[in-house]
Amino acid sequence: MDMHTVVVGTSGTTAEDVVAVARHGARVELSAAAVEALAAARLIVDALAAKPEPVYGVSTGFGALASRHISPELRAQLQRNIVRSHAAGMGPRVEREVVRALMFLRLKTVASGHTGVRPEVAQTMADLLNAGITPVVHEYGSLGCSGDLAPLSHCALTLMGEGDAEGPDGTVRPADELLAAHGITPVELREKEGLALLNGTDGMLGMLVMALADLKNLYTSADITAALSLEALLGTDKVLAPELHAIRPHPGQGVSADNMLRVLAGSGLTGRHADVTGDAPRVQDAYSVRCAPQVNGAGRDTLDYAAVVAGRELASSVDNPVVLPDGRVESNGNFHGAPVAYVLDFLAIVAADLGSICERRTDRLLDKNRSHGLPPFLADDAGVDSGLMIAQYTQAALVSEMKRLAVPASADSIPSSAMQEDHVSMGWSAARKLRTAVDNLARIVAVELYAATRAVEIRAAQGLTPAPASQAAVDALRAAGAEGPGPDRFLAPDLAAADTFVREGRLVAAVEPVTGPLA
Repeated sequence: MDMHTVVVGTSGTTAEDVVAVARHGARVELSAAAVEALAAARLIVDALAAKPEPVYGVSTGFGALASRHISPELRAQLQRNIVRSHAAGMGPRVEREVVRALMFLRLKTVASGHTGVRPEVAQTMADLLNAGITPVVHEYGSLGCSGDLAPLSHCALTLMGEGDAEGPDGTVRPADELLAAHGITPVELREKEGLALLNGTDGMLGMLVMALADLKNLYTSADITAALSLEALLGTDKVLAPELHAIRPHPGQGVSADNMLRVLAGSGLTGRHADVTGDAPRVQDAYSVRCAPQVNGAGRDTLDYAAVVAGRELASSVDNPVVLPDGRVESNGNFHGAPVAYVLDFLAIVAADLGSICERRTDRLLDKNRSHGLPPFLADDAGVDSGLMIAQYTQAALVSEMKRLAVPASADSIPSSAMQEDHVSMGWSAARKLRTAVDNLARIVAVELYAATRAVEIRAAQGLTPAPASQAAVDALRAAGAEGPGPDRFLAPDLAAADTFVREGRLVAAVEPVTGPLA
């Protein structure tokens, strides 16, 4: 558990705070200003509830049933019922970190003072997070419009002491038992509160924030592996010169080229287009080598745009209706997930392309006709063993799946709620497939890393001197348990070690003492 505390105020939160709470168990505390804003907004909702005129979400039904005025004695039941009826998710359980992000981001909006939820409800949400109680949320149930309804409903159900949840020990138990064990009193929802707990983009936003954190590491790692492959293929680093990238000033392209150039500093392998076999010299490297900064860089620029969208959403109060500072309670469409859904799909596309170019370099390293003096499949004894042949098959299978995952979810829409909700974002689905894509991308980069470090070692045995940063990557990877291939060894444990090495950011950490901080 992360012992530092994240203070939730009225003006949103940061991506770093989301990751701290979701992944590292940081404690959550409501600011005094948030408590004041919650209380003030609640006074407005209570005043509207006392009036005879119907107000959506306060004294009416919901969605296509919004035309019915609900009498005061039925309103608490209405709020309970919307949570129970909307907790209709199905399929596998969603990961704990996603649910914690979902809960924290809903608390962020509640604390803004625009939802009309009482302070004690918000405090109970914080108490659940701090106790490590995680509602059981299912894979299917959100269309990414009117909020991530089913996922948020399962979270609200736990607040009410109903349904199932996971305790801090990882055991799933009835929610009322877990709340009692931690001294938490279940909430009894009042006017508007049930609706306010369900109506947000919190699930898709949480997954976007965590994907951005993971992809930042993977893009830097991919710059390193591209440099290692270029070096092992005796390519030229002249294409990385800053003046070449300055005349096409896409920011990410320049960053990736600079990362690669710094990894290759001091290499005795680069620029040897007359390779060690004595074949005819090359004029240019293949696109997968020469254009790595352009592809990696375009992906980096897409990440930057997605981070801008995430930042705007983190500063937002997403609910319907909302309490405005002048006391009005107004319906709106801010719950529509389109802005988040689009960038989730964009990220799946660039992740697929990054995986594709990584695989092309791996294949080139293994092919004796294109590797410029490396043994077939980087085998220890080609023919007696197959080297990394099937590692590339695995990588190719992952790339193929990445291309399927790149098909946008946000281009689809299925009407719901008797055509009241007749255009939806499918943002939750975009986020779920992006999580799979990010997971696969780490494996793809790991296979290239394993192949490239093996090839660099072979070049060293041929009497050439790798760059100091390359040697640092080789040494750190071997120390992490990814040994060199041989006929008497299984390859799977080595690839698994390389995968962990990449996704935990240890590749970047291994080379930065030589290169300085990489972007």
